[in-house]
Amino acid sequence: MTRSAPAPAPAPASVLVPAPVPVAVTGLGMVTPVGNDAESTWKGVCAGVSPARTVPGLRGCTVDFACTVDGIDLDEAIGGRTAFRMGRHVKFALLAAREAVADAGLSPLSWDGSRVAVVIGTSSGGSASVTEQAVALDRRGADAISATGTLLTIPNMAAAEIAIKMRATGPSMAPCTACSSGVTALSVARDLLATGQCDIAVAGATEATVFPLAMTGFARSGAAAVAAPGDEPALLCRPFAADRAGLVMGEGAAVMVLERARDARARGVRPRALLAGAGATTDAHHPTSPHPSGAVAQRAVETALRDAGWAAEDVQHVNAHGSATPLGDATEAALISRVYPHRPPVTAPKGVLGHCMGAAGAIEIGLTVLTIQHGIVPPIANLTAPAPEFDLHCVTERPLERRIDRAVTHSFGFGGHNAVLALERA
Repeated sequence: MTRSAPAPAPAPASVLVPAPVPVAVTGLGMVTPVGNDAESTWKGVCAGVSPARTVPGLRGCTVDFACTVDGIDLDEAIGGRTAFRMGRHVKFALLAAREAVADAGLSPLSWDGSRVAVVIGTSSGGSASVTEQAVALDRRGADAISATGTLLTIPNMAAAEIAIKMRATGPSMAPCTACSSGVTALSVARDLLATGQCDIAVAGATEATVFPLAMTGFARSGAAAVAAPGDEPALLCRPFAADRAGLVMGEGAAVMVLERARDARARGVRPRALLAGAGATTDAHHPTSPHPSGAVAQRAVETALRDAGWAAEDVQHVNAHGSATPLGDATEAALISRVYPHRPPVTAPKGVLGHCMGAAGAIEIGLTVLTIQHGIVPPIANLTAPAPEFDLHCVTERPLERRIDRAVTHSFGFGGHNAVLALERA
């Protein structure tokens, strides 16, 4: 008995893809190890000098140095009577959000809060407070636990506190995709605007992981740079260098105000830049190591370019993840060489700022916005030339002055999260 050939599978139904809605960055705020606002952060990154130093609170740890936010009394800057219930990462985010909203020429006193979304990513949220509360419980008992202990620890509180302070009653979210959380947050906010779920999005990411448990964990994982006797902490983070030795921890936040470009122009505001495309994939390979082929991360890049309607040759600048880990940088360098054979200038801000974990992607998006605005690509700190096996045009020693109309920023996180954003001149 002969079997008839199976019927061919039906052709997939056509999918109507909505026309892209241009989304503009109209406000920018930052709190970083080199500045407590966007302008001072930009100057610090362009100077190309890391502020990494020994941190007293890390005394006795294998890694006792980091890039920290200094020169600001966070409680005084927050003001009022609510700072006591906020973790350090929440304070960073709220200050950056205030700056971004003011920079956009907006005010929570006059906007329709029901049309304002808040999307603030983080990798570990209030994990520092979790450990503090655990130690207090162990040493002094239940009476030592703060009544606001839960608020200090849960990762959504940066988004929640911003929403409270900004009177924003639209969607509020706290994406967590490890070190890609910032790019994820901006991508989600872009989608909320494109689908009409809000008219304004306050979006970014924040992190504060400079505390003994986190620092010891990264040291034990092999991801962190470990100082030898006589090493200067400020020289240890060397993205794409032949002698790169691992990441140096940072902290901070970056928040942006996003609007549909037509809405921004209707109120007489010229956008700082446009979010042109986004892409995300997951390696599904290993909890901490990127897939050595880089193929899945490359698909995230290609998705962002396709979303933007660009060819790879249209990209004039790459803001790399550049964590200074041996495998991570090697994988990303190979990816950049494959995808962008025309060798656009590459920078890696972690050489200056350290790795700000969940906040890193948002900070690097903000810096990419400023690169497009100013026509300046900041240098990679502690790098005179990339490793010989890397075919990269790394910007070193001094800023590169060049008009940049289209740029991409890469973020790759533990768990195999890959997130890429394409930005263009408005």
